[in-house]
Amino acid sequence: MNLSRREFTKIGCKIIIGATAGAAIVEPFIINTVAAENSPVQGGYNWEEHFWGYVVDTRKCIGCGRCANACKLENKVPFDEEVYRTWIERYRVKKTSLETREEEVVIDSPDGGIEGFEDDIPAEEIKKAFFVPKICNHCDNPPCVQVCPVGATYTTKDGVVLVDYEYCIGCRYCIQGCPYGARYFNTEKGTADKCTWCYHRITKGLLPACVQACPTGARKFGDMKDKNSEVNKIIDEERINLLKPDLGTKPKVFYIGLDREVR
Repeated sequence: MNLSRREFTKIGCKIIIGATAGAAIVEPFIINTVAAENSPVQGGYNWEEHFWGYVVDTRKCIGCGRCANACKLENKVPFDEEVYRTWIERYRVKKTSLETREEEVVIDSPDGGIEGFEDDIPAEEIKKAFFVPKICNHCDNPPCVQVCPVGATYTTKDGVVLVDYEYCIGCRYCIQGCPYGARYFNTEKGTADKCTWCYHRITKGLLPACVQACPTGARKFGDMKDKNSEVNKIIDEERINLLKPDLGTKPKVFYIGLDREVR
């Protein structure tokens, strides 16, 4: 990525001041930038040789927010706007009385989870709690592509859904059409915007920034055309769930440990 020292310092200061995980993410960011400049596959990428997939293990997510923080930093998503390419949702199921058997599920994602989460419900009132990272599902049957009137949203041969910012007219149909709420309006570009799985990184042989930043391995990314890839092994061996499978969008983000309360 191309960031001047001044831009980097400005963004870095925001993170250090505003996020509990900020200081921890700055150092990996520097390392990753250097790695990108020295990638072994620069200039040799063939998108017909790959087909990318993403795995989220909700059992491992601790809600630290480093992934969302790294994403904003890597992709220049404004820190002062409530827009996110990836975010973390917290689900808390409160204890119920034996008489009513009705469950109350409290879902929140303050600032996309970037600054972590505060315990604002007494622990003794909670039956279970867990975190669910969300991101563009890069669907095989993407509604966002279907509704775009000018063909600015498209699927690459390696399975990534992207936005051509030169063609996008900012009509926002795709934002409304995404059933996962994964798109937002980029006020600076005047276009729709979304997660690209850090396409500028993966085509250089690097991991998406969110995957690189995750300290617990809750996020995995890999080539589904490679039978030995970690993603393929997980999909083969684990019980996998998708978000909103009934919609027929065929997401390529696969979840492990997805609870029935997750929408």
